[in-house]
Amino acid sequence: MQWPGVGESETRSGPGVGARAGRNRPAMIRRSLALALWRALAIACVALALLGAVLPVLPTVPFLIVAAWAGSRGWPRLEAWLLEHPKHGPAIRRWRDHGAVPRRAKWFATVMMVASTAALAASAAALWVKLGVPGLMAVVAVWLWLRPEV
Repeated sequence: MQWPGVGESETRSGPGVGARAGRNRPAMIRRSLALALWRALAIACVALALLGAVLPVLPTVPFLIVAAWAGSRGWPRLEAWLLEHPKHGPAIRRWRDHGAVPRRAKWFATVMMVASTAALAASAAALWVKLGVPGLMAVVAVWLWLRPEV
């Protein structure tokens, strides 16, 4: 019997089979490691989303979007579960399909950024932090408001 990638004189039990299996071992290890890392990222994001469900300063849906993305690469069942979730699934699908953010979420994020800037201004943080963080938040706010609202 001829196997793909095997010379005409080699069969499954012929010479070179063990060597080929040894050459594939690093690729298998890399794939297993990549799978484990995608799953670890997905689990970490789901854990952060769970924290966000009870802490008002931590968002939930962005972490679930990242978890679904990581799940699509290493955990299809988790991805499917997140996409079919009755409460958060529509937001994840809306982001995937259109890159859309609801207007209410945009307003909430903007108000939280302004409140964070005020708290930072009243703190004893270094001047570069007091200027840099609000600058970064302003860039994020502009990007956010440029997203569609499908």
